[in-house]
Amino acid sequence: MTATTAIGIDIGGTGIKGAVVDLSTGDLLSERVKLPTPKGGRPQDIIETTRTLLGTVSQGVGDLPVGICFPAVVKNGHTMSAANVSSKWIGLAAEALFEKSLGLPIHFINDADAAGYAEAQFGAARDVAGVVLLTTLGTGIGSALLNDGVLVPNTELGHLQIDGHDYETRAAYSAKERENLSWDKWASRLQKYYTTLELLFTPDLFIVGGGVSKHHEDFLPLLRLKTRIIPAVHRNNAGILGAAALAARFPG
Repeated sequence: MTATTAIGIDIGGTGIKGAVVDLSTGDLLSERVKLPTPKGGRPQDIIETTRTLLGTVSQGVGDLPVGICFPAVVKNGHTMSAANVSSKWIGLAAEALFEKSLGLPIHFINDADAAGYAEAQFGAARDVAGVVLLTTLGTGIGSALLNDGVLVPNTELGHLQIDGHDYETRAAYSAKERENLSWDKWASRLQKYYTTLELLFTPDLFIVGGGVSKHHEDFLPLLRLKTRIIPAVHRNNAGILGAAALAARFPG
């Protein structure tokens, strides 16, 4: 029987967030706890911070499935890349290391894939037919590709090469902040990015997540695309929701 409540933990380049999730509604049943990602993003430091966070989130709720999402290609429990964390993650048996430290089984998944799954279950991609592309605009650009609600994992479309650049270095929200770009100037970079995605995938819907999606009225109307583009419903909580939902569906 699938659990109706689970814990989701979202590990990012700047923060680690977690909460208890109601899987019938997608609502958070606890306060969202957030701790800074340790400087350097080294495996043991992140695992220890995650253990501390889980200790807070899990107080008084009993044994629940735990899902963790992470900014890397995740294949068979191994982190095969490292986006905005230490290169020591590359090739690491990360799922097993987390399970050993936390003392319990977990479900481990790419962070943008978790966000895409959350939006398919509880948000803007729910019951949407065809090809949906979710992108998270934050420290980098994460991506999740869905076809009729089924997730195609590890697409890593933030790293498309456009004009000779790994384009997340040009179009992530961190680039806007770093270069102090206006909404208009940032939107011109997003225009090039999403136009490229249109040419490659002919999607039926774009969904934009990440913390900046709360300011969607400042930049989404500036884009001129053939594809409808809308903000994610769950924004910065989507990784938590997706990790929790997948942990309940695929218990360790």
